[in-house]
Amino acid sequence: MTEHTSKAVTVRYFAAVREALGTASEQVQTGADTVEGLRDELRARGGTWAEQLAPDKAVRVALNQTMLRDDRPLADADEVAFFPPVTGG
Repeated sequence: MTEHTSKAVTVRYFAAVREALGTASEQVQTGADTVEGLRDELRARGGTWAEQLAPDKAVRVALNQTMLRDDRPLADADEVAFFPPVTGG
């Protein structure tokens, strides 16, 4: 059985995600073991959080300033960033 320990992580929000949520960053105490688990916890807040971080929403994720293509383990003091895909012209 895996023991869930609480972790303190910094969560940053950029561009349209930041505007919709009304915050640029926050410190979060989480029991999530993975980045996706943290996203699930944030989404469980409901309302705009559920909308902005929905599974079908195009939101990119970085862990400690490295872009993720799949789920990764989450550790104490990690930084997770959520932002919309960047488009160029």
